[in-house]
Amino acid sequence: MASDKNDLLNELYRLLPRDSVLHETEDLHPYECDGLSAYRKLPLVVVLPETVEQVQAILRLCYAREVPVVARGAGTGLSGGALPLENGVLLSLARFKHILEIDPDNRLARVQPGVRNLAISQACVEHNLYYAPDPSSQIACTIGGNVAENSGGVHCLKYGLTVHNINQLKVVMMDGELVTIGGGGLDSPGYDLLALMTGSEGMLGVIVEVTVKLLPIPQRAQVVLAAFDDVEKAGAAVGDIISAGVIPAGLEMMDGLAIKAAEDFVHAGYPVDAAAILLCEIDGTNEDVSEHILTVHDILKKSGAIEIRTAKDEQERLNFWKGRKAAFPAVGRISPDYYCMDGTIPRKSLPQVLKAIADMSAEYKLPVANVFHAGDGNLHPLILYDANIPGELQRTEEFGGKILELCVKVGGTITGEHGVGMEKINQMCVQFNSVELQQFHAVKAAFDEKCLLNPGKAVPTLHRCAEFGAMHVHHGEMAFPDLERF
Repeated sequence: MASDKNDLLNELYRLLPRDSVLHETEDLHPYECDGLSAYRKLPLVVVLPETVEQVQAILRLCYAREVPVVARGAGTGLSGGALPLENGVLLSLARFKHILEIDPDNRLARVQPGVRNLAISQACVEHNLYYAPDPSSQIACTIGGNVAENSGGVHCLKYGLTVHNINQLKVVMMDGELVTIGGGGLDSPGYDLLALMTGSEGMLGVIVEVTVKLLPIPQRAQVVLAAFDDVEKAGAAVGDIISAGVIPAGLEMMDGLAIKAAEDFVHAGYPVDAAAILLCEIDGTNEDVSEHILTVHDILKKSGAIEIRTAKDEQERLNFWKGRKAAFPAVGRISPDYYCMDGTIPRKSLPQVLKAIADMSAEYKLPVANVFHAGDGNLHPLILYDANIPGELQRTEEFGGKILELCVKVGGTITGEHGVGMEKINQMCVQFNSVELQQFHAVKAAFDEKCLLNPGKAVPTLHRCAEFGAMHVHHGEMAFPDLERF
């Protein structure tokens, strides 16, 4: 094994500067996990290329030697998708951090995968343009990782996920071939491989360039904050707003535990005695915003809101969002550890699913802070636990798995934007049947015949599903029989 590693290192040194190849233990530790720190492994070696040609050469080498490769962006992922392999190369794209072109006439920007999400909008503001998807980690997460996970954000209800906001990708295949997927126009011929690659979690190719769509900055944006004395009432209000024909730019919900944590952390002005709050942002022309704000006020009153505030200026609007976007780190201040789930359900199921999560929280004796994109039903329950207590992590993972199975039961999915990675791979056996999983493996083999790109992630083997004991889901009864399927 040592000789194999030395041979690999010697070949990598011929392709890259010596400081772009890391293999000492102390240099590998920063790459041992992504944002889901429950899983940790040291890679065999880390490489930091700076050019597309270097990426191609690395992949050709690994293809010839049959060495697995895991591509990594900023490491902010929350599903273990960038977890390295002990016998593999971790390919960091951190040095691909340049905005290559801004085309304001066609409202496009060409960027390298290591460009931070927020940096795109900052670079385009002089043209009165911005990039719409805005994950909570947008100050740090990179566009390549956003594509790999099909990230969303607080404004995804109106403006869509990453897949709806990109035009073209340049991708290096495992054998080193550089391919262009998509195009510069409104549509491209052939199969929609752009959608296939988006959300593929680094299993089909390594993204080395992204062309994103830009939008005009709205004339006006205003946020309404509504407080509720009951979480289920807040959940029901979400459906009421959408049913009225209003499509907010963002419609977010936080429960009492998340409200208190965020307020203590960033002092956003949240009502800490509320059981839940909704943040509803309306954007567009002055006339449209004024009309829809009044409509939303009326709906919220009828839905049982105990307090309604409208941001009086831009600073207050930003403060309201600051609390929501800081919710994850805020919850981290009140618990030794937390486990962030990511499931999606039909909006109409919000009240009953929130009640079921509360019941399970009591059963498992583990607190839950709910923070999520309520408008599109993307839940982010944060399960609070202490990894230092023997068995508590395992109990937490079991609880999290039950939440995901609940999402499937009501007609939803096990992930909305965080990907499957390692975290949800067992629940893939619940979401899909054996024939569907075989098709996923066939797609993987078409792009990566040796199964060297991020192997063991996202799509389980049928053997694993049999061991997990979940394939019966498609032929028998599931958990939560009392919940009506959507």
